[in-house]
Amino acid sequence: MNLTNYYKGKSGVDYIFEYSDADSFDNLPKEKCTQVYGVCFSDDQIVIGYGGKKQAWGLIGGTIEEGETFEETFKREIVEESNMEVRSSLPIGYQKVTDTRDNNFVYQLRYVCKVKPIGPFVKDPADSITEIKLIDPKDYKQYFDWGNIGERIISRALELLPKLQ
Repeated sequence: MNLTNYYKGKSGVDYIFEYSDADSFDNLPKEKCTQVYGVCFSDDQIVIGYGGKKQAWGLIGGTIEEGETFEETFKREIVEESNMEVRSSLPIGYQKVTDTRDNNFVYQLRYVCKVKPIGPFVKDPADSITEIKLIDPKDYKQYFDWGNIGERIISRALELLPKLQ
């Protein structure tokens, strides 16, 4: 499934978000992939985090560091931002985010996973995420509403969840 959203950033910059379902990220150029986020399930609830540049609720994840695989980044970010361990995961899809000023673009990857707490969440080492919450998947729009792309990410996560061990 392919979806497109248009977004005007706070600085007035226009962005184009093009979402595509994907069972693998192998066909994407690694140098253009910048972020990895997940719809993380602890039992039947989604883990969300509060903070970041926008000081808002959203999915857990972050930036790919030099030398990391996508999966390594994903697992590291989940531990850092929620103090939870990824038990199993699958790709959901990706967003191609284009800056309309110069048509430069990057890819943001999305996974679904099952997680297990390592211990209580205290804080993100980067001080980005300041609080986590476990919510019913049907309630996610009370915390963040990313339009049709957000709906597809959550619905695809729920579709793929039974395939996780």
